[in-house]
Amino acid sequence: MIKSVIFDIDGTMYDYDFAHNKAFEKVACYVHDNFFIDREDFYRQHKEVQKEIELRLGKNSSAIHNRLIRYEVFLEKLGKPLFPHTMNMYKLYWNTLIDNIIPEKGLREFMEYIKSLNIKIGVGTNMTAYMQYKKLEKLGISKYIDFIVTSEEVGCEKPSEKFFEYCIEKSTFKPSECIFIGDSFKNDVEGAIKCGMKAVWYNNISYWDIIHNIEEMLY
Repeated sequence: MIKSVIFDIDGTMYDYDFAHNKAFEKVACYVHDNFFIDREDFYRQHKEVQKEIELRLGKNSSAIHNRLIRYEVFLEKLGKPLFPHTMNMYKLYWNTLIDNIIPEKGLREFMEYIKSLNIKIGVGTNMTAYMQYKKLEKLGISKYIDFIVTSEEVGCEKPSEKFFEYCIEKSTFKPSECIFIGDSFKNDVEGAIKCGMKAVWYNNISYWDIIHNIEEMLY
C-alpha cells in the first residue's frame, strides 16, 4: 500500500519553461537597456558562465542554480559594476518567474484526493530551498505538504541515490510504500525506481490522468 506521494516541482507542478522564458526575457531587456548587449549575445555569454560555474562546482552542487552567482560572474567578465545590477537582475528574474507560475490543471484536486486517503505528501526537488518554498506558496498548495527535500539540503542533485534515500527517510515509510512523480525520466523516474520506489512520469499527461490510473498503485 502506498503511504507517501512525493512530487518534483519544476516542470511537474507548473510549466517551468513558460515561466523561465518570461523571466529570462525580462533580464535580457535589462541587460540590453543598461549595457547595450542584445538578447542573443546575452544568452551566449550566460550559457558560457553557467558552464564555467558547473565545471568549477560540479553538476551535483545545488549552488549551480544560484542566479546571483551567475549574474555576478557575468558582470565581472563584462567589467561592469556589481552594484546595483547583480541584485537587480536576480530580483527581476525570480519575481518575474514567480509571477508567471500557474499550477498544472488538476494539481490541487489531486493533492486533496491524496490527502483524503491519509497519504503523506512530500516534495523532492533540485534547487535551493528558499526559492522552492516561494514557488510552493505561489502554487497555493503549501497546506498539503508534509515534508520537503531540496538538493541544497541533501548536498547532491537528483538522480543521486542519496537524494532519494533522504526522501524515503523523511517520508518515514519503506521505499515500496512511496511514489515519486516527476517530469524528468532520468532524474525523477529512474532515480526513484533504483531506490525501490514506485514512479510516475509526468510527461504529456494531466493530473486527472494520474487520478484515474494511480489507484491500482495505491493499494
